[in-house]
Amino acid sequence: MKTGDSASTIRVFDTEAIAGYEALSGAPSATGGVPEPLIGGLFSYLLGAELPGYGTNYLKQTLDFVGTAEVGMPLTASVTITRIRPEKDLVDLATLCRDADGRTICEGRALVLVKDVGHRVSGTAESAQQQ
Repeated sequence: MKTGDSASTIRVFDTEAIAGYEALSGAPSATGGVPEPLIGGLFSYLLGAELPGYGTNYLKQTLDFVGTAEVGMPLTASVTITRIRPEKDLVDLATLCRDADGRTICEGRALVLVKDVGHRVSGTAESAQQQ
């Protein structure tokens, strides 16, 4: 794991997914598009399953929604490591979601706690010595 590493996922939220969300939340989508919490969930997935992966704990997330995601359109969510602080087990990431036309839907930042992040970091003098 090093600064610049990224992971992404593509997801299409169809009308059935939106109806399920509305049934669970009790609130209809205010925009008529994909509800923002569903998009935020894509970042949760990436951070917990892909990068940094298992054992990641969310500490902070900011998302600035600048567009509306259309129902049925593929969305690509990505996370990119911008800073690693091994002495505190912290990883900062940029978050971005775009639609199939390349329009930005939201962008933001995430701060996560990754136990023993120093052991996962590649490109350091310590990891170079181990190779």
